[in-house]
Amino acid sequence: MDLIQGSGGGDAHANGVDRLNQHQTAKPKRQHHHTNAPSANLIDKILPKELLLRVFSYLDVVSLCRCSRVSRYWNQVALDGSNWQRVDLFSFQRDIEGRVVENLSKRCGGFMKSLSLRNCLFVTDAALKTLAQNCRNIEKLNLTGCNKITDATCQNLGHYSHGLSQLNLESCESITDGSLIALSEGCPKIETIAISWCQKITDEGVTLFVQKCPRLISFVAKGCNKLTDLSVKEIGAYCHRLKSLNLQDCSSITDESVMKISQGCPLLTSVCFSGCILLTDASLISLGKGCNTIRTFEVAHCSQFTDNGFETLMKNSHNFERMDLEECIQITDSTINHLAMQCPRLSQLSLSYCELVTDSGIHHLASSACGADTLTVLELDNCPLISDLSLGHLAACPRLRRLDLYDCQQISRTAIHQIQNSLPNLKVHAYFAPNTPPTSGAGRRRRYCRCCVVV
Repeated sequence: MDLIQGSGGGDAHANGVDRLNQHQTAKPKRQHHHTNAPSANLIDKILPKELLLRVFSYLDVVSLCRCSRVSRYWNQVALDGSNWQRVDLFSFQRDIEGRVVENLSKRCGGFMKSLSLRNCLFVTDAALKTLAQNCRNIEKLNLTGCNKITDATCQNLGHYSHGLSQLNLESCESITDGSLIALSEGCPKIETIAISWCQKITDEGVTLFVQKCPRLISFVAKGCNKLTDLSVKEIGAYCHRLKSLNLQDCSSITDESVMKISQGCPLLTSVCFSGCILLTDASLISLGKGCNTIRTFEVAHCSQFTDNGFETLMKNSHNFERMDLEECIQITDSTINHLAMQCPRLSQLSLSYCELVTDSGIHHLASSACGADTLTVLELDNCPLISDLSLGHLAACPRLRRLDLYDCQQISRTAIHQIQNSLPNLKVHAYFAPNTPPTSGAGRRRRYCRCCVVV
């Protein structure tokens, strides 16, 4: 199987896929060398095959394709299955077809451990069946955006790929509960599953899946709007090793689900309930009692959360590093003060559309331990009570690298320039309305750009 045609950088990228479509190994053209030229096979004589294989194992797909054209010996070494244990074909996404995957799987066989076909739109169930049959030791498979696949792919994975531990099915629109059921029966070692935007999946599939996959440590189901408390409570009941949970825009879940998660998943380090609009302070209180190791916490658009809930959460949980509180419209400086006092590791914080936050809260944040040591990103879009005073306080945060100030009407250009002078590595994102054109004047009216001015 000759993997590439041509040796130029652009040709290597474009033609590599063409050569992947060929299963038979083409014989490289014989090279004619001048008698006074050094031997082209010198490295082959110095390095044993095992060491050359080791060197080749660090190369990416394109580099391996190029090496396969050097000589017959390098062709053999470059195409050795041991060099293709981890393959990412995202760069070729527009060109990858089913036969490429089939030929690759036949070449790699049991060596294949990890394969990414992210956004390879032309890959079908038939190709992935061949993959499952030939690469039975595969552990990680990324099928994000492969929207031609159906439940048949997961049925084949369940039948052949019993060692599968990580599977990404995000945006595979035809996937249904049948896929999760097949995976639960044939792939009990799965630890990470992503089914975001698979909107045909319901409580039935998730319930059966989590009941039979007790090793699960990551569950991502963004936009699966048919999920309710029924299946989420089952996650809390069975997935006691769970560390990452993302239920963004699963808008039907309530505090009951979060309470069950808090009781059954004490190891959680990353949680996303953004867009879960029915949640109240009861969820924050239960998380504070049961999950004290959370580092990433995203609850954007959860407008029923108040200062009381966050106060209880942060009294018990001090490991927060990234928090997204965008459009938690009821929180005030009180929440910011508790963050400043209780969360010394905080590095990224979004307070966009938190319209009750004032300069006082930002002052407490900037003068805290996290402000002095760890804070790198702060988003304050559409915080109308924030003024130039806040920027003066934030100038004392030496690690701050990004500051978002869109629609902060009390912020001036002068203050932005001053904080950038104090923190030269800081990028400030803001805009100002263009000057109003004069209402009258002689001659032709001057044209004004209507675009925002980005600082």
